[in-house]
Amino acid sequence: MRRSLRLGLVLLFAVRLAQAAETDEPATLLGFSTDRSTAQRAIERQVDLSLKAEDQRAWMKRLSAHPHPLGSPYGKRNAEYIAELYRSFGFETRIEEFSVLFPTPKLRKLEMVSPTRFSASLLEPAIPGDSTSGQTAEMLPPYNVYSVDGDVTAELVYVNFGIPSDYEELERRGIDVKGKIVIARYGRSWRGIKPKVAAERGAIGCILYSDPAEDGYAQGDVYPKGGWRSDHAVQRGSVSDGPLRSGDPLTPGIGATADAERIEIKDAATLTKIPVLPISYADALPLLRAIGGPVAPESYRGGLPITYHLGPGPAKVRLALAFNWDRATVYDVIAILRGSELPDQWVLRGNHHDAWVHGATDPLSGQVAMLSEAKAIGALVQSGWQPRRTIVYASWDGEEPGLLGSVEWAETHTAELQAKAVAYVNSDSNARGFLGLGGSHSLEAFLNDVARDVVDPEKGVSVHERARAALRLTGSAEEKRDARDRPNLRIGALGSGSDYTPFLQHLGIASVDVGYGGEEEYGQYHTAYDSFDHFVRFVDPDFAYGVALAQTGARIVLRLAQADVIPFEFTGFADNLARYADQVRDLAENLRTETEEQNRLIAEGTYALVFDPKKPYVLPRAKDPVPYLNFAPLQNAVAAVQKSAKTFAATAAARARTGRPYDTAELETLGKLLISTERALTRPFGLPGRPWYIHQIYAPGFYTGYGVKTLPAIREAVEARNWDLAAREMENVAETLRGYARQIDRATAALGGR
Repeated sequence: MRRSLRLGLVLLFAVRLAQAAETDEPATLLGFSTDRSTAQRAIERQVDLSLKAEDQRAWMKRLSAHPHPLGSPYGKRNAEYIAELYRSFGFETRIEEFSVLFPTPKLRKLEMVSPTRFSASLLEPAIPGDSTSGQTAEMLPPYNVYSVDGDVTAELVYVNFGIPSDYEELERRGIDVKGKIVIARYGRSWRGIKPKVAAERGAIGCILYSDPAEDGYAQGDVYPKGGWRSDHAVQRGSVSDGPLRSGDPLTPGIGATADAERIEIKDAATLTKIPVLPISYADALPLLRAIGGPVAPESYRGGLPITYHLGPGPAKVRLALAFNWDRATVYDVIAILRGSELPDQWVLRGNHHDAWVHGATDPLSGQVAMLSEAKAIGALVQSGWQPRRTIVYASWDGEEPGLLGSVEWAETHTAELQAKAVAYVNSDSNARGFLGLGGSHSLEAFLNDVARDVVDPEKGVSVHERARAALRLTGSAEEKRDARDRPNLRIGALGSGSDYTPFLQHLGIASVDVGYGGEEEYGQYHTAYDSFDHFVRFVDPDFAYGVALAQTGARIVLRLAQADVIPFEFTGFADNLARYADQVRDLAENLRTETEEQNRLIAEGTYALVFDPKKPYVLPRAKDPVPYLNFAPLQNAVAAVQKSAKTFAATAAARARTGRPYDTAELETLGKLLISTERALTRPFGLPGRPWYIHQIYAPGFYTGYGVKTLPAIREAVEARNWDLAAREMENVAETLRGYARQIDRATAALGGR
């Protein structure tokens, strides 16, 4: 009750702020003159009037009517249907095809052979009230794509979430997974990390399951009574080594066209090293119940009605997997509106259309919102309006197995994209709730302006104010302080997990990922029950937040396409960059302090006093001391970026005050300079050990997958205690940032500053 009262007070305050703001003169939009800001807002109001929830509902019902994974007949039909929609909206449209490795299962077997016998069903039964859940003949069964073949039998070890820190805890307890099969619950990292770490620790097989503590009955009523995961629902998904590189495993770094040169399957570095299979918590329960050994620590305990044990054994299981190692055709739908003044500056907008099964939420909730945007923008064109810059809408195929459609398209068109792409705007799943934004921090101020102009369909305030209210109420101490004192909300840094990855982290194109959520009941991620029936009951019943996403996406696209000056703003980037530099410095300092304290306790013998000698526990070994790293190069480079960012902002403001319009030649020159700022944050040789990722500020973590690592080359070297590498990468990143500052200075000069 107190929580509800506090939320009500915060939202009341937000309403009064919004009402007060309505009496003010409209603010000038970033990158626009005052007159053109007024005209732009008029266009956006016209777009809003064209957005129809009933369109989105009809499109989703059609697109989700049958399973449509990569390579399926209905997937191709969906691509053709989407292409016809774009053509009807007035877009120049084509389908680009790529041929990619896409193994499908021919054998899946999991059985416990001792101390009792049990065979896992590995099935998702039809659910009453879900009209498509019985289409089992058309579905790919639950499996993890890019697992290797294998037939292994061994004792079972429960490894919690299967991330490195979990194995460190097992080692302290004297538990070795070498030669064992591990069972891990989904969560805390991307699924592909779990077999990767298991193999590194010597395991010979990996089983993944969804524990009800995460998205099942511990969260609420399960489907069909509620929206949460039921006992036989299974999360499919890719387990390729995405942090190494994304895309087709057989065509590293080049587009997977029909005639592309391919490596042998045995040489594909992104395949797993051990067999991996996902199961439901109904199938996991007998296995976990049979595991003995020490009782699991509290943090390892999930929501099943058992005492969780670690093992190894006495449960012994056989895991047998075999796959059809075939290629499938990707169907990317590309729709273009040519720019009238600056046709060689491209604004890219994308969302994938493939799904593991029916995919109503993932990805069609985002896809239909994007189609709604395209229809409204097409209506503008049909009324005589034209965009200044070229707008490209892309409905990607093959995202689920590993961003295949977007990566292969980006790798095929690399030179043109690096020369012309202004920004890439991505969405994926969408639901009721709060606005979520992540992306290049040069877009932070711009995205905040967009969020201020979109009204939350349930609360009646801007989605910006609703997000700020949520941070004030439930955020961390730092988030609460920022929400109170900082004019712009911070946007998140991007790791991986959706189609922005090739554009941002492989090509250095400024990118944003946008969507709503947080109030849905969504336990059906990558299951057969992510259906239209589930969506309209538990995710966004009236498609109100689908319309909100279309309003948001359309504003982002149109403002990027129509602005006089591409609306990059660098002081927000500099502010976030300084935080990231402080974080890696603090990380090194905390490691030093922790190492010194641990080594002192070991030397004193204090560690041995707190453990029960009757229980197995391996005492920690002393670690090499952490040297003092020289952070001055990084800090000086950050200061240079801060100085250049402030000068650019002041110069842009001074130019705006003159009211002098830009001619086309100025816009072309300035556009090229601004486009290249994000490119300046890349290095051609990429990150240590993974050259496909060339962005030096944002990358998926090597052991987090989807989770971002900022300043990744330095941060991960420190985490690995590789001090020589950390020192070298400090210099490399500092050099990159100095180059970035110089590029901002060139853009400043083009504005007339110096």
